[in-house]
Amino acid sequence: MASDSEGGLVREGVDAARGAGAGTTQGFGDVLLVGMGASTGAAAEYLLGCAEGQVRSLTLYLGKAGEAARERARGLAGRGVRVVEGTEDVEGHYDLGVVSPGVPQIGGFYASARAACDELVSEPELAWRESPRDWVAITGTNGKTTTTTLTAELLRGAGVPARTVGNIGLPPIACVRDRARGEVFVAELSSFQLASTSRIAPRVAALLNVTPDHVEWHGTLDAYAQAKARLFDNMGPGDLCVLGDDEACRSLAGVLRARGLRVCVVSLGGEPEPCRADAAWLDGDGRLTVRLGGRDHVLCRFGDMLLKGPHNAQNSLVAAACALEMGADDASVERGLLAFQPLEHRIEPCGTDARGVSFYDDSKGTNVDATDHALDAFEAGRVVLLVGGHDKGTDLTAFAEHCLRACRAVVAYGQAGPRFARAVRDADERLSGACAVLEAPHMLDACEASLGVARPGDVVLLSPACSSFDEFSGYVERGEIFKDWVARTLGADAARGADVR
Repeated sequence: MASDSEGGLVREGVDAARGAGAGTTQGFGDVLLVGMGASTGAAAEYLLGCAEGQVRSLTLYLGKAGEAARERARGLAGRGVRVVEGTEDVEGHYDLGVVSPGVPQIGGFYASARAACDELVSEPELAWRESPRDWVAITGTNGKTTTTTLTAELLRGAGVPARTVGNIGLPPIACVRDRARGEVFVAELSSFQLASTSRIAPRVAALLNVTPDHVEWHGTLDAYAQAKARLFDNMGPGDLCVLGDDEACRSLAGVLRARGLRVCVVSLGGEPEPCRADAAWLDGDGRLTVRLGGRDHVLCRFGDMLLKGPHNAQNSLVAAACALEMGADDASVERGLLAFQPLEHRIEPCGTDARGVSFYDDSKGTNVDATDHALDAFEAGRVVLLVGGHDKGTDLTAFAEHCLRACRAVVAYGQAGPRFARAVRDADERLSGACAVLEAPHMLDACEASLGVARPGDVVLLSPACSSFDEFSGYVERGEIFKDWVARTLGADAARGADVR
């Protein structure tokens, strides 16, 4: 964060960069790429396409890489990139380094690269420097993808050209050269990417929430939170900071206001502070209401939307605030909110069987906070929760107590299954709950077990609170296999019904 003495200079630099448009960098010099991933690959393509003389040399330190990454590196080597394999000790001096988000900030590879570079930045930082106009940047532990996608759809529905970039869509740098005039970049940014930024200054920036995650990459929870907060470091009085309703966000709101920034805090419990010029909340009738510059925009009822759960009410308010600030009109925003479909693997409805048991895929729920939110989307006591996978080692005390309140049954599976099952049973002994606890070796075994405990009107919810790497290649594969199982189950159910008739 810039000091008071630097603030004017920082703002002058930001304003000048935004006014200059795309391609503001005059020269890069000797450039280092750290790790081979989608972002560094896109950065390499951009730098290879620069005018002669802008890049003196381009070096890639491959680091730990699979065969697909090595194959891509060989292709870059054939186009003049110097590729170094077999070591993470970076030698030489570089004017600029671009680091893959897969390289942990607390590791030796990152430290060695940083020591060798005048600057070490993430790919979104490079993209912002090259094309700084009209960025909406969204981060947070949970809800980023839904909020980013919804923001872009609301803008496009209002006739404002917009593109999703970052963790969804293409890396921002891959979109710079063909960026249309006036097009808004709606960027989903992770803590990994934000940790290596220094100048990025979005026109609108949103932090949805901060809960324990990725400590193994950042080293501490505080470092993780600080990385998220870097998003706001260079913003000025005319920009808009949108913050979710949790303790970390509320604490940051005071810091940002002390810097003279516009801060829009989201509240699900009614109008938070009537005296604030910028705010967003659900009113007494359940309508999404956004105040910007003292003007209230009263939109649709959240209950009329297709999204479920209080967390999605917050996501919708954040997206509406971002879109309205970037020029979308009220009527278009309301239409977009009502039309928006749940994204795949995010409390995605998959069907209902003949008994009235509904199935939902929330495979993207890879931590306990995300699963807590998913549970809150349904009637308490009617959920059969499928939970488990690769164990992140998170404390489960509060989560287990939430399961007692929300679930008819918990079916725990996979590597983390025994620990989750034990945590819920321990909570049941302390609090005398009424939640059944079952264990299964694998996810599909857990799916089959859920059918025996679900009752008419219940919900079978896959929201694992864990990553998937003990059994699957990622949350997408896990969700697709779950949906295939649901389709087979519903098909067999229909066939049985036909036989009876």
